[in-house]
Amino acid sequence: MNDTGTRFRPPGPPEAAPGEGPALLVVVGAPDPSLLGRRLPLGGGAVLGRDAGCDLVLALDDVSRRHARVAPCDGGHEVEDLGSTNGTFVGRERVARRTLRPGDLVAVGSALLKYLGPGDPESAYHELMARLARQDALTGLANRAAFDEALARAWGRGERRPAPLALLLLDVDHFKRVNDGHGHAAGDAVLRDLAALLRAQLRPDALLARVGGEELALLLPDAGLAEARALGERCRAAVAGHPFGFEGRPLPVTISAGAAAREEADCGPAALLARADARLYEAKRGGRDQVRG
Repeated sequence: MNDTGTRFRPPGPPEAAPGEGPALLVVVGAPDPSLLGRRLPLGGGAVLGRDAGCDLVLALDDVSRRHARVAPCDGGHEVEDLGSTNGTFVGRERVARRTLRPGDLVAVGSALLKYLGPGDPESAYHELMARLARQDALTGLANRAAFDEALARAWGRGERRPAPLALLLLDVDHFKRVNDGHGHAAGDAVLRDLAALLRAQLRPDALLARVGGEELALLLPDAGLAEARALGERCRAAVAGHPFGFEGRPLPVTISAGAAAREEADCGPAALLARADARLYEAKRGGRDQVRG
């Protein structure tokens, strides 16, 4: 320490911890803001493209279905174009195959990705930005962008290797009455409490997201319709029996839910979500505090 209390450090930049954390591709530019910050840890090979079965899905109309591949090479990685329509670029150069160096910018259609080597200190920044971009600030749950991305990924895995997939949409019954009768602070308290309560009902691989004001979505990999319906009923019962309240005042809360599963029809993720949404509204019209599916 010097006389001001500042710790002395030898001149030069702080030392990074080499080798900690995997190499990454990070989306740093794209016309679709929901893609920004998306990270792809690079272990084995990874395919980039528009197809839902790709390891990094870039749903842009100038990206080919299977556009490029990144694979391990001599302790690092190389990028290979897969015969795409618009080509793969490293910097300004169109490449068929190229070894990547840390900091390289890779253009795949109108998406721009940055290659970060193992242990790059910049990866911590991108990890934080990605988490904030995909997290609901009020509840700490995943947000709509994170849910849509996870649903597309799970659907794509099922196309490569047949696997069950189910989801639930859940909505707080008469939530407007809570906000109008007790204030928005009470509504916020209910949503935070609800998120914590529902998390406790879930297995580790399930994803719970806030996808609207008082609407939550639950993605269940390797689950069928019967399992989704049963989980929805457990969640409904847990909420109905929970003592919600705000500033000492009790607030009765119930939820309605709609379940859907891939086994019903091989229709695509958007149609699966629409089916669950239709069943949620059936539950609402049927009297609320119930599960349909």
